[in-house]
Amino acid sequence: KKKCKEEKMLPRMTRSTFRVGLAASASAAAYRMSSCDAMPKAGLQPDKWTALTLSKITKLSLNTAIYRFAFDDSSATSGMTVASCLLTKAAIGSEKPDGSRANVIRPYTPISRPAVAGHLDLAVKTYPDGKMSAHIAALKVGDKLDFKGPIVKLPYARNGHKHIGMVAGGTGIAPMLQVIDEILAEPLDKTKVSLVFANQAEADILMKRDIDARVADHPDQLRVYYVVDRPADTKWTGGVGYITEPMLKEHMPAPSNESMVYVCGPPPMYKAICGAKGTKEDPKAQGDLGGLLGRMGYDASQVFKF
Repeated sequence: KKKCKEEKMLPRMTRSTFRVGLAASASAAAYRMSSCDAMPKAGLQPDKWTALTLSKITKLSLNTAIYRFAFDDSSATSGMTVASCLLTKAAIGSEKPDGSRANVIRPYTPISRPAVAGHLDLAVKTYPDGKMSAHIAALKVGDKLDFKGPIVKLPYARNGHKHIGMVAGGTGIAPMLQVIDEILAEPLDKTKVSLVFANQAEADILMKRDIDARVADHPDQLRVYYVVDRPADTKWTGGVGYITEPMLKEHMPAPSNESMVYVCGPPPMYKAICGAKGTKEDPKAQGDLGGLLGRMGYDASQVFKF
């Protein structure tokens, strides 16, 4: 009789287990649905141009400003990954036979973090011969600009290198900050970063206060050496003039499979530091390794040109 009782109980236990399993499955499905619903919408698309509205301009210097472009959906994020850039497009090129203008396309790296909702920020320096930078500088709040992205340039892997060196000039600081912020935001990432940041004058150093705050918060992980062409006074303690080989030897990691050097700046800087980058239209173009880093023994796999 005891055996029969156990056999009679078995179907009830099975049905109960089924009900519990069914409830658990439904709960998991609901969680997955809510998780998907909670995922932020991407404000950009990598294969389609999206017009964003200029919502704010913050002047940094006479020829440099931060331009904030808003997404139509205030909850959307850029969808950027580290390290990636986006493309901008405007019909500001040479005149075509039908009277219209050719499109000019240029890459930029936002200085806002990828998870920021509602907008992205670009730090843009206006150059005399820069068609896109001049166009952006002429925009007024409420005007639109076409964007496409993200364009992945160099996927960052946590602790992929023990030491990353960075050489930046002017607004070339943007992709460097993208990587630096990714590293410093992850406590398990022990990668050390050494940045050489060159500008014409101390007043031109973009976001210096923010960069110095990062150094103060992470003194054992981040080091920064500033270089200017024209120091304001004798109290300046950074480098003066062009970036030299002795400067790089002092502040960059030595050539090694455990290190990497990133470079971003205007064309003359690329040519002097690591060799020309390539075409403006291709944000992934690298060109041949040359310049100071080429002479110092680095090979192409140890240098990346943003």
